[in-house]
Amino acid sequence: MKARLVRIGNSRGLRLAKPLIEQLGFEDEVEMRAERGALVVRASRRVRAGWAEAAVHLAATGEGLLDTGTATRFDAEEWEWR
Repeated sequence: MKARLVRIGNSRGLRLAKPLIEQLGFEDEVEMRAERGALVVRASRRVRAGWAEAAVHLAATGEGLLDTGTATRFDAEEWEWR
């Protein structure tokens, strides 16, 4: 598929057909990068995507914690468990 660059002020834009946008899952924002002479355009990832699932996994397994909690003098002498 070929596309023509269109003028947008001092810049150039690329028009994408609606079916292609829908097929790729593009919304209002995309991520772009140049890679070996090619322009790579990807659907933008949501901010914090996957964090909720990772938190559930961490709570269930404890995997990924940097260190274990250490008891302090407060825990031993002042804290009262009920």
